Amino acid sequence: MSMVTLQSCDGEIFEVEVEILKQSIFLRDMFELLGVDDEDEDPLILPNVDAAILKKVIQWCTYHKDDPPPPEDDENKEKRTDDISSWDTEFLKVDQGTLFELILAANYLDIKGLLDVTCKTVANMIKGKTTEEIRETFNIKNDFTPDEEEQVRKENEWCKEK
Repeated sequence: MSMVTLQSCDGEIFEVEVEILKQSIFLRDMFELLGVDDEDEDPLILPNVDAAILKKVIQWCTYHKDDPPPPEDDENKEKRTDDISSWDTEFLKVDQGTLFELILAANYLDIKGLLDVTCKTVANMIKGKTTEEIRETFNIKNDFTPDEEEQVRKENEWCKEK
């Protein structure tokens, strides 16, 4: 079992199986490019991921290590937000800040499965809500004037459900 050392942006060190981290295209390419193996003593520094988030990413990758790779961009696949596993649903019961940091880390590390499930979670937080409810959910200040709001409403009338 080949291990690699990762260092978060806040200096915490993680020893992780290479196989687990191969879900990250970024890390997989880095391992191949640099010829990283368990003989290397220098950690791979991840300047964009802090320890708390890296720990969550490793936990997710460990659980999903035997999953088949997600399809590239399957045009025929319906974009569904209701196909999140119960494990992922529980795993992603975190505060919004953590959820958004996980999205950023999944994007940076190029972990498609984690990026998909975190984005679907955010989509589910929005689904079926009014503009005001979305603003409240994400603590977004309304900076439109009443006239601007009316203009946006008129421009988007076509997308209201009938």
